[in-house]
Amino acid sequence: MIEIRFHGRGGQGAVTSAELLAVSAIEHGKYAQAFPSFGPERRGAPVVAFCRISDKPIKLRANIYTPDVVVVLDPSVLTIAHVEQGLKEDGILICNTKYDGQRIRKILKIKQKIATVNATRIAMDILKLPITNTTMLGALIKSTGLMEKDALEGPLKKRFGKIAEKNIATYKEAYDKTVILES
Repeated sequence: MIEIRFHGRGGQGAVTSAELLAVSAIEHGKYAQAFPSFGPERRGAPVVAFCRISDKPIKLRANIYTPDVVVVLDPSVLTIAHVEQGLKEDGILICNTKYDGQRIRKILKIKQKIATVNATRIAMDILKLPITNTTMLGALIKSTGLMEKDALEGPLKKRFGKIAEKNIATYKEAYDKTVILES
């Protein structure tokens, strides 16, 4: 089982990211679950969402405290949310940032693999909005190899309808531009 924790701010799509990833996994013959963890529900407040993917039915119904993967949709939560907490020794942190992995490693004082992409810039260029959910899914798929590159296109089309093509474009660009720093 792969356990993924998403960190972002309300309105950026962390919950949507987890849901889209779970839907795609199910469409590709896996078992999956996605669920949010909210504090005060308001736009801009820190948000955490979770996703589990497995080849076997998932019976566990608890938050994810020791994730294999941590995805950070908003770099402003890097230090306030302790995003690195519980990340498995062989895990990966995937971060929306304008900085490289070495700088993120120094900030968080971690040794795990780090993947970086400037998802905000990509989203602004294509969507004209700083919503990084589909962008970060591209970084997640590239850095984990969890699915094939085009695996999320169907769920993105279903979810976003008329604006799906722009979301697919952000996904693909992030996939291409994600840089991975090994542990």
